[in-house]
Amino acid sequence: MLEPQTLRFLSGLELNNNKPWFDNNRPAYEAARIDFQNFIQLVIDDLQRTDATIAGIAARDCLFRINRDVRFAKDKRPYKSNMGASIKRGGKKSPFAGYYFHLEPGKSFVGGGLWMPEAAQLKAVRQEIDYCWDEFKSLVEAPDFKQTFGDLWRSPETELVTTPKGYEKDHPAISYLKFKSFIAETPVSDAELTSAALHKKTVAVFKTLHPLICFINRTVEA
Repeated sequence: MLEPQTLRFLSGLELNNNKPWFDNNRPAYEAARIDFQNFIQLVIDDLQRTDATIAGIAARDCLFRINRDVRFAKDKRPYKSNMGASIKRGGKKSPFAGYYFHLEPGKSFVGGGLWMPEAAQLKAVRQEIDYCWDEFKSLVEAPDFKQTFGDLWRSPETELVTTPKGYEKDHPAISYLKFKSFIAETPVSDAELTSAALHKKTVAVFKTLHPLICFINRTVEA
């Protein structure tokens, strides 16, 4: 579980996204960061029994910085109003698919997958889905996967409008071959964030996602 003070800090930051407020509340930020880091470490320690590729990874290396890069952004707010952790083989900046926890009051979710891969990797994942369609279909239609996620996350940002080059529009996997990202997620309520069941839910979601992670990552290993 996470401490209520962690959520209060992020809610306060959402309303006061400026450096003076942040500096005045830095002790609260440090406490929230440590709280989130400790929770993620507990998840890693449990999850590595299922996924040996993340064994030995430290939570502090999975957390994203709270500072925003505003150099080329229209939105000049200096801080993110969320905390995120990417748990995956090779570290958060590696090309591998992995697990993700997004902490943001009212908008939290847990899930993972592969986000906006480079062209060569995207081509490799599509080819794997094409060649191993029956296997991929069994993963995304597995009862646990359907119950937890429904389907891969669909949005205009993650899907092509047209058929990708090299595939026919009547391909049985075309709805998945159009994806530019391969992400699954499920929401987490604020009440769940501060409940003792949070750890169990997070690990269960990640375990459900694990077969899809393995499917995608073998395209990186090839």
